[in-house]
Amino acid sequence: MAEAVGKGGASVRAFTGGAFAENTYVVTCTRTNVAVLVDPGAAVEDALAAVRASGATVDAILLTHAHIDHVEGLGQARRETGAPIFLHPADLPVYAAAPTQAEWFGMRMETLPPIDRELADGDVVAFGECELRVRFTPGHAPGHVVFAGEGFALVGDTVFRGSIGRTDLPGGDLPALLRSIRERILSLPDATLLHNGHGPETTVGHERATNPFLVPGFAERYG
Repeated sequence: MAEAVGKGGASVRAFTGGAFAENTYVVTCTRTNVAVLVDPGAAVEDALAAVRASGATVDAILLTHAHIDHVEGLGQARRETGAPIFLHPADLPVYAAAPTQAEWFGMRMETLPPIDRELADGDVVAFGECELRVRFTPGHAPGHVVFAGEGFALVGDTVFRGSIGRTDLPGGDLPALLRSIRERILSLPDATLLHNGHGPETTVGHERATNPFLVPGFAERYG
């Protein structure tokens, strides 16, 4: 488990698990102990155990997108917390197909619960005295979003430390992904901490300066 505290009083804890080594996040408003659960994957039990230990209340379950590794723990999360599920509507077909896609990987997944709220670019998700702002970032998935807080962002599978999200899955679009990263992530301050769907955290400035997929030559050719 890794933990970071943002400038706005939000604590971000990561829990990694499963065959895809996906990162599930618990983001807690430290002043009120109200939390949101982001992308509940295979590590959902560890994340929920931490919530129980802290006595936090989960106000919402937020999905950056609906690929199987980011939703495989969603049923358990919903049953335990009763919290509403948020997803961008462009990813609803991906969400509906997740149990079938799981079979392609030899996995079994229960039917997912219905979505309670559709996200839109510019939405603000409030929890306690903290906020996350929704930024629409298609490319890796058609309805992918990131959640930007004060000094940090949960970026799902858009950009990683030294890499970017894959675009060879249904609905993937490399030019769209590169535009999303340039316009919706690299537009954040360089010190912004990026919490990724897989692998270690990074910063906007580090990826701007060193990520080989974001250098001008690659971006101009493919983006």
